[in-house]
Amino acid sequence: MKIEYYPDSDILEIRILDEKPKYGEEYSENIIIHYSEEKSVVKIEILDASKTILSFLQPILEQKPLKGVVKV
Repeated sequence: MKIEYYPDSDILEIRILDEKPKYGEEYSENIIIHYSEEKSVVKIEILDASKTILSFLQPILEQKPLKGVVKV
């Protein structure tokens, strides 16, 4: 797996397989999943990555620490 961020276009690319994608489908407004001819996931593109990733992480970051969990 290879992860690259392109700051000029604010795109995060997660490459799963090292092959050329055959086609892509829009998963959500800012996420495109690219597939091989055999329908395996080749890469995931996250558009407006800085905002999109933050929206995924925000609920996690706002959670209170779990009781009984010891920080190491």
